[in-house]
Amino acid sequence: MRVVVLADTHAPRRWKTCPPAVAEHLRHADVILHAGDVCVAPVLDELAQYAPVTAVCGNNDGPDVVAWGAPETVSLDLAGLRVAMVHDSGQATGRTARMRRRFPGADLVVYGHSHIPVDLTGDGVRVFNPGSPTDRRRQPHGTIGLLDVDDGVLLDARIVPVT
Repeated sequence: MRVVVLADTHAPRRWKTCPPAVAEHLRHADVILHAGDVCVAPVLDELAQYAPVTAVCGNNDGPDVVAWGAPETVSLDLAGLRVAMVHDSGQATGRTARMRRRFPGADLVVYGHSHIPVDLTGDGVRVFNPGSPTDRRRQPHGTIGLLDVDDGVLLDARIVPVT
């Protein structure tokens, strides 16, 4: 299973329409995860034209994103891999221990908020932030995440530049 992970698209200020480099990855997605700060629900509809979308609500998301179906947190099974998703995982110090406590059954916790790409394992959990494809802040590139999952195993997790 190929999973494309997005966060912090910040439409319409930053995401007017799907950037071509992002669309190229979405064309090969089996599932899309969005870790919040979509900002407007039409982005989720746009993403859903590529593959099924699961999203969580971020601190900049309005009622239309919640009405679309984005809760504060979500837990899901992706080809046997136990995944949890939340927008804000808190400060970097103690993050893996905190996410292990919050999501004790998760193999992988996907989050956003900081716009800083992270792929880190500790305290029995892997945490993954794809960064932002459209609002890189102090990062050298806009980024997304790609996950390859099979039979409960995360075969590959990559953060890839799209700008």
